[in-house]
Amino acid sequence: MELNVEIRRLLDVMPASGRMTTKIVSKPEQSTVIDANFPLPWNQDRPIYINFDLWGRLTKPQRDLLLLQKVSWLIGVKWFKPNLDQGVVLLGLLAGLIESSQSDAVGVAVAGGLSAIAIFRIWRSNKSSESELNADIAAIKIAQRRGYLEAEAAQHLLSAIEAVAKIEGRTGLNFTELIRCQNLRAIAGLSSVGVPETYT
Repeated sequence: MELNVEIRRLLDVMPASGRMTTKIVSKPEQSTVIDANFPLPWNQDRPIYINFDLWGRLTKPQRDLLLLQKVSWLIGVKWFKPNLDQGVVLLGLLAGLIESSQSDAVGVAVAGGLSAIAIFRIWRSNKSSESELNADIAAIKIAQRRGYLEAEAAQHLLSAIEAVAKIEGRTGLNFTELIRCQNLRAIAGLSSVGVPETYT
């Protein structure tokens, strides 16, 4: 596999929003096939690290769907969108500033604690299995715009998840991967049992 050719091809597969925010980086020393750090709010760049030696063991459709899933997850992380948690963070920070200007240590501690709890809730929701499931669905939708059928894209992503575990030498899938695989089997029409709504 020619590295630069594959990177150019992957950039073409990405949605425009992904090309604007993410960057593909070759990382031959990593033990995982594809990886990305959780994007923090002050980081503009969202790199996707790929070990291209391992990457080449996957089929082209598997590579497409894995990349689309990772891009969808990265662009799906929203730190600044209007909801209750963001409102609590802003109110906590504002209250902390007011209390600190009045030299009220207890008020500053309460406001800081409130902000910290809200920030943790935002971080946890973006790291949840639900965010991975949403990224799978988003990847399948993008793949459909690239010529894949929905069931076909789900099957490719399902086989990619299982293949990556073998390539990386893992004995099995983790809990989130098992949930994702069950959901993908349902989308692909391979199983009548999907993920219960109560799970997410």
